[in-house]
Amino acid sequence: MRKVYTILPLVLLWAALTLAAWFTPPESVSLWERRQLAQFPEIRWNTLASGDFMADFEDYTLDQFPLRDAFRSVKSLFHTAVLGQKDTNGIYLHGGYAAEQVYPLNEASVRHVTQRLEYVYEKYLKDSRVFLAVTPDKGYYLAEEAGQLSLDYSQLLSQLEQGLPWAVPVDLTGTLTLEDYYRTDTHWRQERLLETAQALCRALGVTEPKAADYTQTTLERTFYGVYYGQAALPMKPDTMTLMESGLLDECTVYDYETGETGAVYNLDKLDSPDLYDVYLSGAKSLLTIENPNAKTDRELLIFRDSFGSSLAPLLVSDYARVTLIDLRYIHPDLLEEYISFQGQDVLLLYSTLVLNDGASIR
Repeated sequence: MRKVYTILPLVLLWAALTLAAWFTPPESVSLWERRQLAQFPEIRWNTLASGDFMADFEDYTLDQFPLRDAFRSVKSLFHTAVLGQKDTNGIYLHGGYAAEQVYPLNEASVRHVTQRLEYVYEKYLKDSRVFLAVTPDKGYYLAEEAGQLSLDYSQLLSQLEQGLPWAVPVDLTGTLTLEDYYRTDTHWRQERLLETAQALCRALGVTEPKAADYTQTTLERTFYGVYYGQAALPMKPDTMTLMESGLLDECTVYDYETGETGAVYNLDKLDSPDLYDVYLSGAKSLLTIENPNAKTDRELLIFRDSFGSSLAPLLVSDYARVTLIDLRYIHPDLLEEYISFQGQDVLLLYSTLVLNDGASIR
C-alpha cells in the first residue's frame, strides 16, 4: 500500500502534464525568450521517412511543454542557489543587475566589422567627418565586481582604432555608470544618457542637449528585459522613461522598409513583446528623422545597432536630417539607392556585444 501512495502522485502528475500537453493550445511566441516557438510539424511521408518529422516533433514538445517557464525558473534557481553556479544560460546576476558574460575578445569578429566599415568608408564616406563611439556592455562596469570573466576592452578599442584610422574616437565609458542601464535588459536608459549625448555633440560640434529641454514621461507598462527571460530567475521589472520635448514632437520619422512616416516614439509598440521597440519602432534597417526646427541644415548619418534607437533622439537638435543605418539588416551596396552621400557628419555607434559577435554585419 505504501508503494501505491508513493507512485500514485507521480502517475497523476504525469497524466496531468500529458493531458495539458495535448489539449492546451500551443503558444506561438515566448515573451520571455523573445523568439518564435516550434509548432506541431506537418505530417508528410517524406518527413516521416527521413526522420525530420520526429526531430521537429521533439522541438515542438520541448517548446510547448506545460509550465515550461516555471520549470525553467526552478532549474535556474537550483543551478545558482544549490549548485552555486555563477551564471545561468550565460547570464549572471549581481547587485540586482543581470548581464551577459561576454568573454573572450573575438578578434576575428572585430576584424570583420572593421573590414565592412572600411568598405563603407571607401565607397561613401571619404568626404565626411567620421566619428567612432563604442557602447560598453554592462559587463564593463559589473563583471569584475561580480567575479565574472569579461573581454579585454582596451584591446578591443585599440583594434578598432587601428582598423579605422580615419574615424575620430569618442570615449563614452566615462559618461556612463552601471545605473545607466536597465537591470533586466541589455540596453541603456534614455533618461540617463544626457552626459553621453553631450559628449557626442561636443565632438560633432553641435548644440548639447540640456535636462531643461526635456520632460520625462514614465510608461505605465513595466519592462521585462531580454535578460529576464534568458536567465529565468526572479527579478523586479524595470520602468521605461521617454525624454520628450516640443522639438521631438515636431520631428517625423520615415521608415524606408514600410514607406510610412511616424513619430520618434512609436506608442503603437506599447504592446510589443519588447517594450524597447517604442524607441524609433525597434529593429529597422533604415530610418530618417526629419527635424523641421533644426538650427542648421546639417545632416548626420548614424551607423548603429539597437543602442542607437534611444540615443539618436537626443542628438537631433541642430540637424535637419538624421539617418540611422543598421548594417545587420541592409547590405551597404543598397544604401546609394536611398541616400545621397554628400559629406554628411557620420557617427559609427556600435556596442561591444555586436562588435564581439559581428557576423551579422553585412
